[in-house]
Amino acid sequence: MLTIETVLDKVLAYNATANFDIIKKAYIFSREAHCSQRRIEGSPYIRHPLAVADTLADMKLDSATIAAGLLHDTVEDTGISANDIKALFGQEIAFLVDAVTKLSKVEFKTKEEAQAENFRKMLLAMSKDVRVILIKFADRLHNMRTLEHLAPEKQRRIAQETLDIYAPLANRLGIGWLRIEFEDLSFRVLMPDLYAELVEKVAKRREENEAYINEIIQLFYDRFGKAGIPAKIKGRVKHYYSIYQKMIRQKVPFEQVHDVIGIRIITDTLAHCYDILGIIHSLWPLVPGRFKDFISLPKSNMYQSLHTTVMGPSGERVEFQIRTKEMDAIAEEGIAAHWRYKEKDRTDKKNEQQVKWLRDLVKEISDAKEFLEAVKGEVVPDTVYVFTPGGDIKELPLDSTPVDFAYSIHSAVGDKCVGAKVNGRMVPLRYKLASGDVVEIVTSPNQTPSKDWLKFVVTQRAKSKIRQWTRAEERAKGIELGTRLLEDELRRHGLPISATLKSEKMEEVVKAYTLQSLEDLFVQIGYGKISAHQIVNRFMPERGHEEAQQAARPAKPARESKSSVITITGIDNVLYRLGKCCMPVPGDKVIGFITRGKGVTIHRADCRNVERMAEPNSRHIDVDWMEDAEGTSTTRIYIEALDKPGMLANLSAFISSENVNISSVKANSTHDKRAFIELALEVKNRSQLLSIMNKIRQMDGVLAVRR
Repeated sequence: MLTIETVLDKVLAYNATANFDIIKKAYIFSREAHCSQRRIEGSPYIRHPLAVADTLADMKLDSATIAAGLLHDTVEDTGISANDIKALFGQEIAFLVDAVTKLSKVEFKTKEEAQAENFRKMLLAMSKDVRVILIKFADRLHNMRTLEHLAPEKQRRIAQETLDIYAPLANRLGIGWLRIEFEDLSFRVLMPDLYAELVEKVAKRREENEAYINEIIQLFYDRFGKAGIPAKIKGRVKHYYSIYQKMIRQKVPFEQVHDVIGIRIITDTLAHCYDILGIIHSLWPLVPGRFKDFISLPKSNMYQSLHTTVMGPSGERVEFQIRTKEMDAIAEEGIAAHWRYKEKDRTDKKNEQQVKWLRDLVKEISDAKEFLEAVKGEVVPDTVYVFTPGGDIKELPLDSTPVDFAYSIHSAVGDKCVGAKVNGRMVPLRYKLASGDVVEIVTSPNQTPSKDWLKFVVTQRAKSKIRQWTRAEERAKGIELGTRLLEDELRRHGLPISATLKSEKMEEVVKAYTLQSLEDLFVQIGYGKISAHQIVNRFMPERGHEEAQQAARPAKPARESKSSVITITGIDNVLYRLGKCCMPVPGDKVIGFITRGKGVTIHRADCRNVERMAEPNSRHIDVDWMEDAEGTSTTRIYIEALDKPGMLANLSAFISSENVNISSVKANSTHDKRAFIELALEVKNRSQLLSIMNKIRQMDGVLAVRR
């Protein structure tokens, strides 16, 4: 059974000067704090923090980290306060415990903005002190090892979190052994049948594989001995999740998966690494495209090694990894290796570089969901290495483009990017970069980001910056349109524009819609979420009687007013109104209906209500538009489009460019990402209206336009 003495012996083995007293004190405090608690399976709770401390000791971490590991659940579970920890153990340990406590509350339900924001705060704490995530790694590892005691649904949720977030993050921080265990433990829970099948098949081939590995190892010991090269050689069958991924990528069953055997050779010097590579290639042919020099071009997680795959004995593919002892420590322990023996001096330039990518993300991306996606994007291991004209190396995800490269330099370079030269020749912005490319970005002060770039960029940094710019641009258009619609509506009802917008009543209206500012209200009106008519109604309490008042008002007498646009055959000075159901405009074929007490109502000849108008107490008459009609008429058009950002703003910008006023907007969307937009337009005549409708039909994302 694991005891505190076991942990202390591990610490003593790698650091005789550690603060053993603080570790013992933390253990006793944690044991007392958790004395009444039990784990789900019934064991004393202290076994969990002890297991966490044991893993941290395996990582050879400092005393403060191990003490914090012992204390990490005390604040959350026992009523102990952060101030209590600070008073008893000091600021450093208190900070680590507090950060891990907050981290323990995070469940990675990425659809929930609050959870994404918690994750962002957690990684912000990690960017300040990476030991926070190392403690959480140890905590998650013990929980994964004892996952069988939880309900199946909770097991799957935790396993999926581990596979999606913790395993890639461990890889990004260079802790290879931890990534492997996270992946295999998650795989066992998420796909138990496939996992069991793989375990059985690997076990059946174990004896055969071990014999094959031992044959290769013995061959190399003989060769290296003759060449005077000191080396330690280890052989292994790749872990289960890695084999499963190969099956998926290659679309083959286990029996047809190649290079499941890996040989690791650890030597003393850099020169001997390349000597060993030469010996391997002299024995067996290289598999094309499978040599990678991560010594000359280290991975972003500081990983260094030579990788090569050859057709080994009996035609079997074998992967070799060649590295020095120091490189092997970094490959296995990653950033944790930089915390060895650092009881006092914790400044480390390599350690700083390890979390710089994360610190940059925290600074640059404020949107919580985008940040979480950015972190996921950053931890993807497949990369290309490209160069600036000055010779600096940039590490980018596979399939990155010049736009991704530009944003990796600076957001201002990305925003102004108009072209790129790769290896001295111009290439399209969607060109996929390859390792070794020299990339030069061409910029223009007049350039702005394009939404089309989102179709081909792959880095989350580029995506986030482009989205930020397009959101700001769409918001500006929304404010402009919303302001114009509201001002027009206020003007139409004779309300003072400036005084109304600055009034306390308007502040109340903004709050009533749970908005933060008048600008937000303009945006909502511009996007069609709120109508200007709704807002103006709040300033006119008597509007409840509007329909009755309108009915009592006299209709327009034909040919009396300069605004009259209808002529009625054989009759002068007849009251008329334009039908609200079809909203005719000059140039439409129209028909008039005389209804007792209401005068003449003008409808389009193709109006669906015309047949219903032929009532016993109404009759139709011939009407036509005046040839010299001036002014504008209001009509409605209905647009079906793809529900995507900026659609409404683009429509309003186009209509405005045609010198046509929008008097009202209504919009809604469906679950299948379609938008239905109703626009009330003030047009001169049918010809102008049809021209606008035809141009709208040509717009990207528009599916249909009708009246």
